[in-house]
Amino acid sequence: MTGPGAYALLALPFLAVVVVVAIVAGVVAAGRARRRGRPAAAGRRAAVVTGLVTGIALLVMTIVFDNVIVTLRIVAYDPALISGVKVGAIPVEDLAYTIGAVVLLPSLWVLFDRSGTRTAPEPQPARPEETR
Repeated sequence: MTGPGAYALLALPFLAVVVVVAIVAGVVAAGRARRRGRPAAAGRRAAVVTGLVTGIALLVMTIVFDNVIVTLRIVAYDPALISGVKVGAIPVEDLAYTIGAVVLLPSLWVLFDRSGTRTAPEPQPARPEETR
């Protein structure tokens, strides 16, 4: 893969998987809400606000630390392979993985959540005390 935007093209398969997992997680979450008798939108506002705050924090940290490591020449990008759009010293396509992680982690959390599938243990009848 060569030419302008090659790094962006490398991120596309990763982002495609993230989108599919997020859609499946949304369908699963809506199904769980319906089974519990709650509207599918219940808790959505808190999830969106939490996701936005987390996403902004991670993007800022990624921009700061990636700029540091690129400026110190610990990491270098081939100018012929980037799109040309930069945030400081880093190409904008470098942020795709952070955005993907912000979407993927909560999606996986929803998919692997088993808290609604557990049932309370059956109460055991009291044992008669042994007599001596």
